[in-house]
Amino acid sequence: MLPSLLRLALTRARKMTALLILLVSARMVFPQGALPANVDFWSDYPPEELSDAIVNLMSDEELLAQILMFGWAGAEPSDLLNSWVTERGLGSVKVFGWNTDDIHQVAKSIKFLQKEAAGRRFKIPLFVATDQEGGLIRHVKGETSYTPGNMAIGASGFPIDAYYSGYYINREIKALGINMNFAPTIDLYSNLRSTVIGTRSFGSDKENVGILGEAFAKGSMAAGVIPTAKHFPGHGDTSVDSHGRLPLIDIDYATLNGRELVPFKYLIDSGIPAIMSGHLSFPQIEKDGTPASLSKKFLTEILREKLGFKGLIITDDMMMNGATTFAGSVTRAFTMAIEAGNDIIISSTTASLNEQLWVRNLELMRSDADFKSRVKDAARRVIFSKLVYFKSGNAAPLYPDENKIHEDIPDREGRKFFLEQACRSISVLKAGDCLPYRPAEGERVLIAGPFLSLYNEGKKRYPQAGTFHYSYELNSDNSNLDEWNAVRFEWVCRSYDTIIINVYSEHTANIARRLRNSGKKVIVLSILSPVFVMRDMDFADTILCGYSYSDYSFSALFAALAGEIIPQGVVPLEMAR
Repeated sequence: MLPSLLRLALTRARKMTALLILLVSARMVFPQGALPANVDFWSDYPPEELSDAIVNLMSDEELLAQILMFGWAGAEPSDLLNSWVTERGLGSVKVFGWNTDDIHQVAKSIKFLQKEAAGRRFKIPLFVATDQEGGLIRHVKGETSYTPGNMAIGASGFPIDAYYSGYYINREIKALGINMNFAPTIDLYSNLRSTVIGTRSFGSDKENVGILGEAFAKGSMAAGVIPTAKHFPGHGDTSVDSHGRLPLIDIDYATLNGRELVPFKYLIDSGIPAIMSGHLSFPQIEKDGTPASLSKKFLTEILREKLGFKGLIITDDMMMNGATTFAGSVTRAFTMAIEAGNDIIISSTTASLNEQLWVRNLELMRSDADFKSRVKDAARRVIFSKLVYFKSGNAAPLYPDENKIHEDIPDREGRKFFLEQACRSISVLKAGDCLPYRPAEGERVLIAGPFLSLYNEGKKRYPQAGTFHYSYELNSDNSNLDEWNAVRFEWVCRSYDTIIINVYSEHTANIARRLRNSGKKVIVLSILSPVFVMRDMDFADTILCGYSYSDYSFSALFAALAGEIIPQGVVPLEMAR
């Protein structure tokens, strides 16, 4: 199966190359300035000339709207978002993970918005984006695949796993009409205290992350969805989440260039079409602490000029405090983001038609020629990218048929692949007498954790095992409930000989540590970040790492524990070696 798909991907790449050659040749046929005044997006001209012609015909309102991306919070787009598309010519929309359990409604909403966009005078389609990274971050839910994720890919170490993860994840969302994915995450897991990036990272090795990120992006493009590398210039060396406040990363440019920027260089060299700028402050580089997402030094001088990136620069959500707090207001943050060099500005909420972020920036276009030129340049790059993508022959459907999406979701070939990929990722952090684990006659086994699939997969191998459930949401902020669960767990464990416990947080690691002097045989199945089992777990007989709580990962963990497969993954974090 995989070789045939690889041949298909190469065929599509050759077609894209042929298309680009044709476009370059066509430039000699249609000289600059010769296009008629009634052109629209679907006019048959090369994208360079057509994008120039369209932006030169656009009003200030149309130019500014083309570089905005708004999301919607309800099950379907609001009347306000519809008005932005029909009245203003909004350029892009984002599907956030708030109301995506009904994938039929997602496809129906996308089709409706694209038809509205087609009714405008230039007929410019919308970029429709989401965050479908794989693993923990899966904004489009419903029947889409919950995959082992990036750290599992890093543990297997095979670029082909990254390629086909990108391929199958994006083939699913393409069926819904989504044409842009804010993935792969190529942040290095350089701060092991961080829970912000965690298993969204491929690991801590800069070269490996670059290679795997490049392969994921290639798989995405083969599937027909635009990948977006994030979060430039690197979110891994901080434990602060930019949704809440601005992270400060106190490193100099030499460190940044030799570490965080390395994966971005891999993807830029390979032709990544889009990069997301992060709300991240590097005070040794940008002395006043301006976030990279609002910094001309980072986006224009470093990303464009030093690294030579030619594609789209897209902000992270501008409603995040990491951006707005520094700028002083949402309006000022939007202005700074445009001036810095971003081509698409994202807001998770839809602005009112006369909100200041619109009115003030429109006024600035009319009073400041340099600012208008920057907006025009961004709009040109957006339209050019759309022309190349939508006319490539491999684009997501503009008008997806919501009645047929179950033919593609979940991806049937993808399900087999993700199970195989999960098996390749399983890593042995500690191998004791319990690997493989085969209970002795009469041995009493307890499986503890919060997931039904954990129990189901465990009981397939150990049908007589008991189960102990604790809530996934419990954390150390509720000390009374923590203590109650821990005491109850200790009491239940007295009746068993071997405890198989699921660890994925500091809270669950502390529950497991209650067994240190219990005399019980302890088997730890780690999911999500392995940092919680990399210390103070010497009492455990066996520790296996699986990196996600997808069904695929639980199946692979128990297969490894029972001796059905030989685990060959390697924990992709430096301190584990």
